[in-house]
Amino acid sequence: MRKLKRKYNKFEKIYRFITVVGIIFILISPFLVVFSQASLAKINLELEKKKIELNKQKKKNDSLEMKIDELASLKEMKQVAINKGLKYNNSNIIRISSSR
Repeated sequence: MRKLKRKYNKFEKIYRFITVVGIIFILISPFLVVFSQASLAKINLELEKKKIELNKQKKKNDSLEMKIDELASLKEMKQVAINKGLKYNNSNIIRISSSR
């Protein structure tokens, strides 16, 4: 008697392939979720650090602008001009400011 070989038709092969791929996806997906959440948390932490650094720099810039305004005040300039033996002339003052 001849052994009968079972021939798989195309549908059974495709079904088996899809089943194997589905099982692999189900097994790997929790690891992918955990990895992506960890990456997202790391990026958010770096973003918060950059925001804090940016706020510090903005405060420093504001402080420096206040210092410039204080030094550029009419009273301060007249005092410096008197101390140096110079004459105060408003047309000689040039101020460069940021474009906010």
